[in-house]
Amino acid sequence: MGNLLFLSGIGPRKRDSKEIPGVTLTPDGKIDKYDIETQCRAVFQNVRLVLEDAGASWNDIIDVTVFLTNMKKDFPIYNKLYAEYFAGDGKPNPTRTTIEVTALPTPIAIELKVIAALQETTD
Repeated sequence: MGNLLFLSGIGPRKRDSKEIPGVTLTPDGKIDKYDIETQCRAVFQNVRLVLEDAGASWNDIIDVTVFLTNMKKDFPIYNKLYAEYFAGDGKPNPTRTTIEVTALPTPIAIELKVIAALQETTD
């Protein structure tokens, strides 16, 4: 919309695959165990890929909404990785809201909604 790019429902699933990094499922498809660090890194990679497909970059992110299924257990790890991914670019970090939800639509522990401001081109 205008110069804003809205991404929603970005989870850790590998692009063009049903594989979910950091998740072990039970035979009936429920989460048996998960590694939140692996999932966070996969989510950030997926955000980066979608941004690049739209002609944007990581540095264009202005707002992030994070959905975690276990705030108490996972927020410290997520927060550490967030600081790592947004460190050193010389500008303020995007605004961020983190929400705990009881479940996400697929067997994942984290999902992001992102808003990026597209840069104007001079072509």
